[in-house]
Formats: sequence, C-alpha cells, structure tokens
Amino acid sequence: MASFGGWRRQVSYPSVVPRVSSTTNGSSRVIAIHSTARWKSHFDASKLSTQLMVIDFTATWCKPCQLIESAFEEMAAKFTDVVFVKIDVDELMEVAQAFQVQAMPAFFLLKQGKVVDKVVGTKKDELQRKIEKHKI
Repeated sequence: MASFGGWRRQVSYPSVVPRVSSTTNGSSRVIAIHSTARWKSHFDASKLSTQLMVIDFTATWCKPCQLIESAFEEMAAKFTDVVFVKIDVDELMEVAQAFQVQAMPAFFLLKQGKVVDKVVGTKKDELQRKIEKHKI
C-alpha cells in the first residue's frame, strides 16, 4: 500500500511486471476520469441510478496500484452491470481528498452517490466479494 497523505513516495517495492492496461486497445470498460468537470457530471448522474459504481483511486507511481490494475480490468469485463471508474489522485487531488483517500489502491463502492463499502490495498478477492454483494 502506498501512502497518499503527505504524498510519501519513498516506499520501495520489489520489481514488478510493467503496467499493461487494456485501455490502449479500446476494449476497456473502465472509465478513466481526468477532469473535475467530468467527475462531477459522472457523479451527479450516478446519484440518479441504482447501478453500483466502483472507483479505483490510483497513481502512476503506485506499484501496488499497478499490481491490481489487470484484476480491476477483468472485474470490469465480468460485471457488465457495474460502472468502473479510475481516478488518478495526482490529477484529481480534490476528489481524492473528498473521499478521504489516505492509501492506495483504494476502491470505493457507491450506490446513488453514497459510499456503501470500500477496500484498501491489493485485496482483489475481497473487492470481488463486495462487488457481488452490492451489485444487486
């Protein structure tokens, strides 16, 4: 887990496989949000829906985030009735602060604009269980 509060980046991690994202081939169901305006629009629309939204708070320098990225993409492909969103904390710091993100990766599960659950760390089995629980 990489620390978010105070932007501590001095954590060393073992070598990992380079980050590969299916967003490059256009087949990803994960919505990457890069602006506050787009986030606000997306968040406001989600308040009117009963559909589960899973937010992945990440950063390009976060090695644990890179480790779980492919699992998050796979979940997005599997759970087609769930909205999957990715937010880089360096790009949208105010959104991360609004959700009180203190470590990453951090996954927030929302329904109708309200947080119903969260998972911090690379706990993909726990994240999948919580998605299955709340997607109904």
